[in-house]
Amino acid sequence: MSNTNRSGRGKNRRNSAASQGLGNASASRQPSQSSRPSPRQQGKEVRPQGASLSAVRPKGRTRESAPVEGLPVSKNEETVIDIIGMNHDGEGVGRANGYTLFVQGALPGETVRVRVMKTKKQYGYAKLLEIVKASPDRVSAPCPIYDQCGGCQIQHMSYAGQLAWKRQLVVDNLQRIGKLNVMVEDTETLASNVQDDASVGEVKLAERLEHDANQTIGLATSQEQMTGSNRIRLRMEGVMNEEDAEQGIRVLPTMGMDEPWRYRNKAQVPIGVTEGGLVGGFYAKGSHRIIDMETCLIQHEHNDEVVAKVKEIGSHFGISAYNEETGRGLLRHVVVKKAFRTGEMMLVLVTNGRDIPYKDEWIGSIREAIPHVASICQNVNKKQTNVIFGDETRVLWGRDVIYDYIGDVQFAISARSFYQVNPVQTEVLYGKTVEYAGLSGKETVIDAYCGIGTISLFLAQHADQVYGVEIVPEAIEDARSNAMLNEMRNVKFEVGASEDVIPRWKEQGIEADVIVVDPPRKGCDPRLLETILEMKPERVVYVSCNPSTLARDLRVLEDGGYRTVEVTPVDMFPHTVHVESVAMLVRV
Repeated sequence: MSNTNRSGRGKNRRNSAASQGLGNASASRQPSQSSRPSPRQQGKEVRPQGASLSAVRPKGRTRESAPVEGLPVSKNEETVIDIIGMNHDGEGVGRANGYTLFVQGALPGETVRVRVMKTKKQYGYAKLLEIVKASPDRVSAPCPIYDQCGGCQIQHMSYAGQLAWKRQLVVDNLQRIGKLNVMVEDTETLASNVQDDASVGEVKLAERLEHDANQTIGLATSQEQMTGSNRIRLRMEGVMNEEDAEQGIRVLPTMGMDEPWRYRNKAQVPIGVTEGGLVGGFYAKGSHRIIDMETCLIQHEHNDEVVAKVKEIGSHFGISAYNEETGRGLLRHVVVKKAFRTGEMMLVLVTNGRDIPYKDEWIGSIREAIPHVASICQNVNKKQTNVIFGDETRVLWGRDVIYDYIGDVQFAISARSFYQVNPVQTEVLYGKTVEYAGLSGKETVIDAYCGIGTISLFLAQHADQVYGVEIVPEAIEDARSNAMLNEMRNVKFEVGASEDVIPRWKEQGIEADVIVVDPPRKGCDPRLLETILEMKPERVVYVSCNPSTLARDLRVLEDGGYRTVEVTPVDMFPHTVHVESVAMLVRV
């Protein structure tokens, strides 16, 4: 396994400058009545959704400009406004006499008293002073450091409210950015409609068989079987009539978690020092001052335990913490990885140099205190940078990898290899991808942006042949190793840009029935979209971590002869503003 980052997709799950929509459900930071929320995060573009809202927050910090004359509000003025929506950063959006204000800590449907903090020509920012009327979706955030941390943006919102808002965020982007027709369905009937697809599909299939008795259709016909891939395959076979097509894209309810806490399998904790010893947690907002943290409610409990024990043992042996300003000190970060299925754990000590004082004693203490740790590694990073990992990684004790499963597929996880941080929802996401691919076992599939091959190997269980392409060589090394680990011989990986490699495959006679794309937040390269249109696969499955670029790219594919049939949002990161989506397109 390669000890380098798999960065081809670049999915750091942070909001990009690409604009996203404003949902009609709810979300934002956690203020209580008459409380003052922590300062909002800066530096992200915002394009609010909703009737005639057009304010856009520019990317990055800007200089304080002179007050704009003639606005309905002025700086430091207090006013009461209704919150009509929320942007993709989790800020409430309200209007004061038609003037848009972004308010961190306000939820849609609330009436709030605010103080105007900054004004621009078309929009401004305000601080939440008091909740006059609370949203029914408002809850108390269980995390004691929620207002300080910033890692979660919407803990103060009910989980049902989060899921509804994330679906609406996807819908808004499809409509406003993609100019796509979305099927109008009320939330109460969405779930039952999905279940009804089984019986409806059975009736339509029977009608088709009666119309052409000589045609063989390799689909299950019982109501129990007419679900999942069979339901999707039926719809892709052209059973949906023109009336269905005119109704638009069906956006299903967001697929959430039964238990939306303690879901992260990886912790990356910066280390600092106080008079009492080592501290580790998170950076205070707007600074590089480390605030100590004992527990994180979205991290697996064992990750918290390992970090706490490392701080305790390191303090006992007098291990120094790295100082960004001076470039001195040893311990920079503690990285912990937890395999949910196997229970194995990996500890990575990121240090400012190769020599570790009392190394054997320290490793012995860690092994004694944390018996489920199967690997202890050291990564050396001597550069004065905020990038966590350096180029050199070595094993201090145990194996160089730990093993975990997603579904039936086993993966070897090294110190620096990419692996999805929410394995429970990853299986949901990949399962939906396989379902939308509609595989019968005879298809050839191309997986663009394949990374370490996670989706490719899932697809290979149901396809005749899978080809994966990724621009990062180290990721392809990991992909090939994982294919060998699972003894999958019907999958081939190649290094390069998808838009260069896929046409070369076509020249070699490789024709794809299905193309799966899973791009970074910036979306698909325009040349890849052109390649897909030239390749003309029967189906395209688009896995997205950014609703705005998803909508943009779907528009291009629709203009090129494809139709988006269905989109399913998946909540990979509960209590944050991020949402994944899987879209199914068919060639028309």
